[in-house]
Amino acid sequence: MSRTAPQRGRQTVARHGALRSPHPFSVFMKALGIVVAVGLVSGTGVAAYAVYDLAASYVTENTVELEDQVVVPPDIGAIEGGVNLFVAGTDACEPEFSAIFGDRCSGSDSEGELNDVNMLVHISDAPRRVTVISFPRDLMLPIPSCDRGDGSTSSAMSKQPLNSAFYAGGGSEGGGLSCVVKTISQLSGQSIPFAAKVTWGGVINITDAIGGVDVCVQGGISDPLAGLYLPDGISTVSGTQALAFLRTRKGVGDGSDLGRISNQQQYMSSLAKKLVSENVLSDPTTLYRLATVAIDNITKSSSLTNPLTLVQIALAIKDVPFSDIVFVQYPVNGDPDDPNKVVPNYAAADQLWAALEANAPIELTGQAGMNGSVVDVTPTEEPAPEATTDPSATAAPTDAPAQEAVVLPNSITGSTAAQSTCSVGNLG
Repeated sequence: MSRTAPQRGRQTVARHGALRSPHPFSVFMKALGIVVAVGLVSGTGVAAYAVYDLAASYVTENTVELEDQVVVPPDIGAIEGGVNLFVAGTDACEPEFSAIFGDRCSGSDSEGELNDVNMLVHISDAPRRVTVISFPRDLMLPIPSCDRGDGSTSSAMSKQPLNSAFYAGGGSEGGGLSCVVKTISQLSGQSIPFAAKVTWGGVINITDAIGGVDVCVQGGISDPLAGLYLPDGISTVSGTQALAFLRTRKGVGDGSDLGRISNQQQYMSSLAKKLVSENVLSDPTTLYRLATVAIDNITKSSSLTNPLTLVQIALAIKDVPFSDIVFVQYPVNGDPDDPNKVVPNYAAADQLWAALEANAPIELTGQAGMNGSVVDVTPTEEPAPEATTDPSATAAPTDAPAQEAVVLPNSITGSTAAQSTCSVGNLG
């Protein structure tokens, strides 16, 4: 699929289809390191001062105002009700990394910055669940008029690719992030009070800091355009290799952008498991190191500058089981006007939004990956032996019946963090 960005009128700028932006979910998790670090070391002398200094930096650096989004003032304890946080990944050509990306950052294709990764993180009200919705960059939809951050406003557009919204809103120096949030809020009907943005270089720095993420590949990957070569099996990726894994399109499945999203979701699931299994969130030293890197590499909404807000979000999600962390793709149909684009499947999406509004567990019927890019390799559990019970025994009462899950249509694909998935490489 081609890449396009609107100019200051209605014109567009084409870009190389193989160059992809990073996956930013790790940034969200690292930012939460600040939260947990505050709670764990706030009374321990030098460590307490370090966290205070870190929080102060986080408050004052790299912030943007979100347009038309209502923010509830923070309070003590976990955040109440459900909450939405948007995470964008952009393809900025930062000087220290531009040589890695060839023509994208040195030729005629080097102008503008696009939001090529777009995710809405929904944290439900109690019982807490986390649903991460990924939106294709080539999703054709209305882009609203946006405050560009310099006193001007962009023109509303009836049909443009989602990845043009950041540029339309003024980019990194204006209301770019705010415009993307406003676009997704208009599409979903969801209020989105919190947002963050990370660039290619940010992903490189953050994955280096965490020590890499294990990813699974069936058959191996060879993608010269993304600069990625991985053997069959499990590999630990970090730095530029992690970025290449998140950017690859030709290396997995049928080479489509939808397949690339499924590949990125495998990475997210592995990252979540690493943070929990290696006790990253309970190690103050590691948290401080990761949070420092995160602060230097993200742009956040002004609503996220209060450390207490981060504490609330962390308290809300810290005990969510893997089975209730769900990664889904926003449902789409082919664009009748362009075979390289997609349009919203509003009927299917309405079922997803209704399930989130009802705070109901969701059951996926669609396959783990789109376009043959990911397969589910979760081991089959042996059935538990039948227990013998005493007929005279009385069952303990339960507090409440389990809430019935909402079965989503198979046009909504994805997986949970409890599943094990492998990317299907192009060498298989």
